[in-house]
Parts: sequence; structure tokens; C-alpha cells
Amino acid sequence: MADPVEPAGQGGRVLGTRGKSMGKLNGKVALITGAGSGIGRATALLFAREGARVAVADRVPAGGQETVKLIGDAAGEAIFIEADVSREAAVQETVKTTVGKYGRIDVLHNNAGIQGSFTPTTDVSEEAWNSILDTNLKSAFLTSKHVIPVMLKQGGGVIINTTSAAGIVGLPYVAAYCASKGGVIQLTRSMALEYAPHNIRINCICPGGTQTPMMEQWIPVDPAAREAFMKALPGGRAIQPDEIARAVLFLACEDSSSAIGAVLVIDRGWTIA
Repeated sequence: MADPVEPAGQGGRVLGTRGKSMGKLNGKVALITGAGSGIGRATALLFAREGARVAVADRVPAGGQETVKLIGDAAGEAIFIEADVSREAAVQETVKTTVGKYGRIDVLHNNAGIQGSFTPTTDVSEEAWNSILDTNLKSAFLTSKHVIPVMLKQGGGVIINTTSAAGIVGLPYVAAYCASKGGVIQLTRSMALEYAPHNIRINCICPGGTQTPMMEQWIPVDPAAREAFMKALPGGRAIQPDEIARAVLFLACEDSSSAIGAVLVIDRGWTIA
């Protein structure tokens, strides 16, 4: 296992082969689902810079392997696990692999998610509904279900669930997405009350419009319409994945030691406008 060192220039701390610089997650092990792109990738890179060893889980090998490569290029330590975390057997294998490699799981970031298409509720197929609820909500339940026993055995840990501002306010034509993200908020609150007495802090992050591959599905292709869409976002721009990653880091480290069942909204004021 590599020891952490300070990098040159900006970008925070990274894992290297010499030195004793302390990051906010120094010596911790983090499992991040949906870490092959977007918020998950940004969080994995930041966690590695802050001293964590990262298990990158994603059902798309190319994206997950690229995240691991980026971490390695920055002298960090990570492994890739191909997994569809909406399936319990895959979750069990993911947890087993992570613990087998690193011995523990200190931080779980449930970030896997899909949006689906813009569809009137009466036209949503049962298959589409199940796919969105399974990926966004059931996966957070299943991964938490199998990581919590690891955390109980080791004496504690932290879980951060990625939900959405769309879990707080309604949006037309994405009923399954809104329902799944609202469900993650309530799952977070329920689990937080159950496991706070066992030194497991569980919170969630609610991003607004963030510049990720998922958001590209929302943005019009026509250049003029695209520009109008972007200008209509709060502050006239999309949130960057790194901005959300920094909020996830806050919830993952001791800076948020009293945050239990928190719903941290990072949306540039969209839900209060």
C-alpha cells in the first residue's frame, strides 16, 4: 500500500510512495458505485487525492477502468469492479471483492443512477419504471444492506447517497426518476436513525443540474435551444461534478461528524427559486 505525498501545484493530496502528508480520508477505504463517469468519477478522484483507497464500481467497464487509470496516473490506489448494483448477487460480490482487497469499507458512496426518457406518466412502461427504480433506489438499499454489516464489524463508517433536487421538487415527464430520488431521501433518513447508535453516519447529497453524461440527455441538441437551456439554469451555468464531489467529501470525513440523516442540497438555488 502506498504512502501519501503532497503533489505539486493545485489539486490537493494524492497517494504516492513516500512522505506522510495527511489527507481528510487518509488510510480510509471507499466504495463508490457509478464511478465510471460524472459525479462518481469526480468523487473517486477527489477521495484518492485525500488519501483513500478506492473501489470503483460501475456496470460499464470502459468508464470504470478509465477512472482507475486516472487515479493511478495521479499516484493513487484503486481497483475496478464491474457490477450491476441493482442485482443483489453483484452487490455481494462487489462488497466481498472490496473487503478481500482492502480489508474494510470506511465510506460507501451510493451514486449509481439513470434518468430514463422524458415520458408522460401514462406512457411509462413497467419495464422502464422498474429499471429506473432498481438502478436509483434499490441499488442504494442493496449496497447499504451488504456494507453495513462490514461497518458494524469494524466499529463504524459513513454512507453517502446521491439523490437529486428532483427528489425534493416535482418535474413533469420524469415520474419514475423523481419517485426514485425521493425514495432515496427517505431511505437515507430511515437508515440514519437505525445506525447512528452504531457509529455509522448516513446522509445524502441532492445535486441540481450537473454537467454529467446523464445531464446531456436533458440538454437540447439544437445549438440555440442548448444555449437557452444553459442560460436558464440558476446562475446561467451547470454545476460541475467537482463541486458535488467536494460536498460528498465533506459528508465522508470528520468535518461533518454531527451530520446524521442530512439532505445536503447543492443546486445553485434551483429548489428555492
